[in-house]
Amino acid sequence: MGEGDEGREGSESRERGSRNEMAPEGMADLAMAVPAAGGGSRMGGVRKAGIHLLGEPLLLHALRPLLAHPRVGKIAVALHPEEAGDPPTWLRELGDARLMVVAGGDTRGASVKAALAALEPLPDFVGVHDGARPLVDRGVLDRCLQVAEGGRGGVAGWRVVDTLKETDAEGLVIDTPDRSRLWRAQTPQIFPGSWLRRAYWEEGASVSRATDDASLVSALGLPVEMVEGGAWNLKVTHPDDVAVAEHLLRRPDGGASVR
Repeated sequence: MGEGDEGREGSESRERGSRNEMAPEGMADLAMAVPAAGGGSRMGGVRKAGIHLLGEPLLLHALRPLLAHPRVGKIAVALHPEEAGDPPTWLRELGDARLMVVAGGDTRGASVKAALAALEPLPDFVGVHDGARPLVDRGVLDRCLQVAEGGRGGVAGWRVVDTLKETDAEGLVIDTPDRSRLWRAQTPQIFPGSWLRRAYWEEGASVSRATDDASLVSALGLPVEMVEGGAWNLKVTHPDDVAVAEHLLRRPDGGASVR
């Protein structure tokens, strides 16, 4: 099988998985906020929403598992303000009534907050998934949702395997943290809906500085549990990440065996 054949087979597999299994009445109780408004400063100025993987938009790869999940109702995508008023043609042509587009903010937190506002009234559960994470699968979503149903925030992640070093301002090592209790946080992150409303609208919440949603929820004293995500549930951040993501997506299983 040639490389092109593998790509086509992987694409067909992902397309089959993108078809929504219609939720039973009353079971679309999960809404998703998708921040995708980044300016692409670490991608050489190319906005991530415009990056293509295997000929398809990065954001489309991130949205597919959400659109296919039977519990997902509304999805709010926060795009760069210049794109939100005239969304990409492919996004409009999806023709899915659950999708809405909002103008994002200057920071990830501001974009998530704008998406959450568009999702009001929030359902029982609300999740956030980065628009630059194209390799998440149904299993990760299910595990995070199961934790949220049990009364905790469910945060996808992966245990740290590298030795970590803390340095001072000059780059000199001052500490070696114990990695046995450390995780790399990923998305999706799923919570009871009222928790995210409190986290983002609580007076004094550090929304502009938040790099993920769990940190804001934890600041309220609410329990957050790490959930096994995937070793390769990467966030496309640097140009080299594009080649890695395409390599994994080119597999017939869409990279599922390495997650």
